[in-house]
Amino acid sequence: MAITPDERLRRWRLVLGSGQADGVGMELTGVDRAIDQALEALYDSDRSGGLGSSAPSAARWLGDIRTYFPKSVVRVMQRDALERLNLRQMLLEPELLEAVEADVHLVSTLLSLKSVLPGKTKETARIVVRRVVEDLERRLAAPTRQAIQGSLNRAARNRRPRYSEMDWHRTIRANLKHYQPEYRTIIPETRIGYGRKRSLLREIILCVDQSGSMAASVVYAGVFGAVLASLPAVKTHFVAFDTAVVDLTEELHDPVELLFGTQLGGGTDINRALAYCQGLITRPMETILILLSDLYEGGDEEEMLKRAAALVNSGTQVIALLALSDDGRPAFHHDIASAMAGMGIPAFACTPDLFPELMAAAINRQEIGQWAAKHDIVTAQ
Repeated sequence: MAITPDERLRRWRLVLGSGQADGVGMELTGVDRAIDQALEALYDSDRSGGLGSSAPSAARWLGDIRTYFPKSVVRVMQRDALERLNLRQMLLEPELLEAVEADVHLVSTLLSLKSVLPGKTKETARIVVRRVVEDLERRLAAPTRQAIQGSLNRAARNRRPRYSEMDWHRTIRANLKHYQPEYRTIIPETRIGYGRKRSLLREIILCVDQSGSMAASVVYAGVFGAVLASLPAVKTHFVAFDTAVVDLTEELHDPVELLFGTQLGGGTDINRALAYCQGLITRPMETILILLSDLYEGGDEEEMLKRAAALVNSGTQVIALLALSDDGRPAFHHDIASAMAGMGIPAFACTPDLFPELMAAAINRQEIGQWAAKHDIVTAQ
C-alpha cells in the first residue's frame, strides 16, 4: 500500500525529533506527540534533561514506552536508557524495577548491581530474574532435553549385547539387506542392543567467563547448565571465572541462585580456570569441556594455550564458545581463537536456539567444524 505524503511527513517528523524537524511542517498531536516525547526523553537527553532524577519520572517513561512500542523495541530502548541515562542507579528502587520489561540484558545488569542493591530491592530483583529464567526454561528446556537425550541414547547403544539387552526392532532394520529368501529369515550380522541406561555416559563442564562483556552469555549458560544437570545420564559441572575461579555446580538445581552466585565484571584468567577444570576430569574420552569466553586472557597466555593443548591431547573434547547469545558477532581475541583452532578446538559464537543441537553433535562426537558450517556459523581459522 502506497504511503501518503502526510504519512511520510509524520514518519520523518518522528525520526528527526523536534529540534531537527523545523522544516518538515508537521505538528504532532495525541498519541504521536506522546511517542515523540518518549523518544525525546531518551535520545535528546543532552538537550531535554532526559528522564530527570526521580524514579517516578522514569517509571512513567517506562510505562509510556510499553504502551506505544512492541516488546522488542521496548527492550532496545531500555538498554539504551541504561547506557545514556541514570536508569542504572534508579533500578535500585523496587517500584521502578517492577515497571521494567525484563529480558536477558536486564538480568545481567541486575546481577552486576547485586552487591549494591538494598535488601528490599534485592528481593524484587530476584523475582524479576526468576521470571526471565523461567521464561527461558520454558523456551529452551524441551528442545535441549530432546536433542541431548536422543544423542545419549545413540551413544548408549550396545553393539555386543547379551540376549536380554537386544533391541530387536533396530537389529532387524539394520540387517534387512541380509534377508535369506530360501530360509525366510534374516542373518543378523549387526546386533544392536540397549545400553545400560543408568550408567554415566558423558561429563560436561561449562567453564564460563563472567567478565562484563560476557554478561548475556552467563545468563543463558546458567539456564542450560540447570537443564543439563537434570539429565541423569550426564554429569554437569558449572565453573565461573574472572581472575578467580568459583565452582557453582552445587547451585545447578536452581539457576536463579546460580546466577546470583556469579560476579559479573572484573578481569580474566582463563589459564587458572582451565587448570581447575583439568582437575575435575577423570574420564577424558567421555568429557566435553565448553569454554565460554571471548578469549581475552589476562593471565599467562602461553601457559593457557599449553593447557588447552594438553586437554585436547588427553582426549577431552574442547569447544570454545565466543558467545552464547543473540547479539550477533562478538568481539573476541582473534589470535588466541586461531591458535586454538590450530590445535583442534573449534571457536565460534552460538545462539541459544542452536546450543541444544551443538551439544547433541558433541555427544555424538561429530566433527564440530562441519556442524558449524552446516548452520552457516563462521569459525575462527
